[in-house]
Amino acid sequence: MTSRYHEVYSGWQQDPEGFWAKAAAEIDWFSPWEKVFDAKAGVYGRWFPGATCNTCFNAVDRHVEGGRKDQPALIHDSPISGRKKSFTYGELKDEVSALASVLKDFGVGKGDRVVIYMPMVPEAVFAMLACARIGAVHSVVFGGFAARELAARIDDAAPKAIISASCGLEPGRVVAYKPLLDEAIRLCAAKPEACLILQREEQRCDLAEGRDHDYAALVGAARSAGRAVDCEPVLATDPLYILYTSGTTGRPKGVVRDNGGHMVRLKWSMFNEFGIEPGETFWAASDVGWVVGHSYIVYAPLLHGCTTVLFEGKPVGTPDAGVFWRVIAEHNVAALFTAPTAFRAIRTADPDAELLAPHDLTGFRSLFLAGERADPDTVKWAEKTLGVPVIDHWWQTETGAPISQDPVGLGMLPVKYGSPGVPMPGYDVQVLDDAGDPVPAGTLGNVVVKLPLPPGGLPTLWNDDKRFRDAYLSEFPGYYKTADAGMLDEDGYLFIMARTDDIINVAGHRLSTGGMEEVVAEHPAVAECAVIGIADPLKGQVPCGFVVLHGKAQTDMGSVEQELIAMVRERIGPVAAFKKVVSVKRLPKTRSGKILRATMQKIADHREWTMPATIDDPSILDEISEALGKSDS
Repeated sequence: MTSRYHEVYSGWQQDPEGFWAKAAAEIDWFSPWEKVFDAKAGVYGRWFPGATCNTCFNAVDRHVEGGRKDQPALIHDSPISGRKKSFTYGELKDEVSALASVLKDFGVGKGDRVVIYMPMVPEAVFAMLACARIGAVHSVVFGGFAARELAARIDDAAPKAIISASCGLEPGRVVAYKPLLDEAIRLCAAKPEACLILQREEQRCDLAEGRDHDYAALVGAARSAGRAVDCEPVLATDPLYILYTSGTTGRPKGVVRDNGGHMVRLKWSMFNEFGIEPGETFWAASDVGWVVGHSYIVYAPLLHGCTTVLFEGKPVGTPDAGVFWRVIAEHNVAALFTAPTAFRAIRTADPDAELLAPHDLTGFRSLFLAGERADPDTVKWAEKTLGVPVIDHWWQTETGAPISQDPVGLGMLPVKYGSPGVPMPGYDVQVLDDAGDPVPAGTLGNVVVKLPLPPGGLPTLWNDDKRFRDAYLSEFPGYYKTADAGMLDEDGYLFIMARTDDIINVAGHRLSTGGMEEVVAEHPAVAECAVIGIADPLKGQVPCGFVVLHGKAQTDMGSVEQELIAMVRERIGPVAAFKKVVSVKRLPKTRSGKILRATMQKIADHREWTMPATIDDPSILDEISEALGKSDS
């Protein structure tokens, strides 16, 4: 089909308020807005001021009333525990109403904060929706986060209540949550009045008298009594949630998401960007603790009337590298959204995709990758393996939805490997030099977005307008700073090459480590790679490549190193000064799959570093140090 992208994007450019007013017609409002956009409100303007609405009503109640009561809304699939359970929209409403009534019993109401510290269980979704139902503001903290990190978030949000669980499950181990929660509460000044604790079969915990309450007992009693809680009307500009992202000062930044604009943007994205129809099954293989989980496990699919999959497992090891194929086939998933690192892990464990054969994926239409740069080699492998379009797209915690991609619902554009597509309506993406001047097409620079951000973009940081301005708006006046470096080509395709702090200066030449990673990843022996800049007394910085070899690659590392050096020299040039390659068993990553390049760089430069709070396996950093030591000897 011919793509309508250019026509639609042009329509947004010509009449942005009319564009979003039309999109807002897909949402049920209790009362209309005074204006679509008020440029004088908030830090840079606010969307749909004066309108009242409720996110839970749009995600749950209206589907129950509109004929989807018996359609599956949420499928929980946990290969770690061996349990699966499905909830219809009607059952989802009952669960959410019961929990909402319990929260109200604890005095939680409109504007109060609730911290949710949960594993990948249905109750985490119920908790988010129950807060939205009564107008409370939820703040989900990734389950298993260290006590000090959790305490910092509790202190900033000052929640009236916390919803948590006795434990989380990882392959081969049980993670006790309750001791972490207890220590966090001990450390923080903002003590919650009540904690609701879900006792899991794998490990139960003691409850603190007077503060802790059994989730199942209280919610079960409310459900049995049929306690109904109406959806509380809130302003479109009222906060729906706070999601903390790491700050450069060590103090977490509380990204605020409002109710109205967030619903409009996410609802619009499900068909136009992801090509998904109401009633179909969508699976985001992420965690509810991250923005992908908020947007595309919970809110967007439910706002659109889809079935969403909540997966408690890993791409490999639960039990093997075929688990994604099993989930897609078993639940008739139309589209999967995951991180490129997941597919690199699958490819490393099963390079010939032998575990795909037993599964019928005829209903599967598209794969979406985001979170890390999707190297062309991984994209091509996934295309060949699955026989469906593989769409790289780019966005941030702050934006809540894609900034750029190839829009499936509008009709796909020609694929350019290495590019996460074109800017979506709402995003006037530009590339500026450090002085704030536009650079020519194909030139590396600072990727920025002309203000205002579209509906769903963060309006500010929690209780900190000044920090919001300083962090995102001050360096390039009139623009939102993404802190990513990249370029736009002559066709308007965006290429994100690295975080701006991953641009290295080699003898006065600004070079992208991401561009080098693309070249290194093309080597047939390389399963995964990361390129960082390390200190050099002569050139200032030189690149160092870390490579994980394929499981079946029986190749001499010395030969691989020379071949990689030659490839980078040929493709990027001698100026890259790429002469060092270190073989490692695995790369250090966050739990959401992002490679911890900054920490690797500090280790390589023998600088002081601290253990990242989000690291998946701390022991990998010891392996990195050991591998660097061997390469230097």
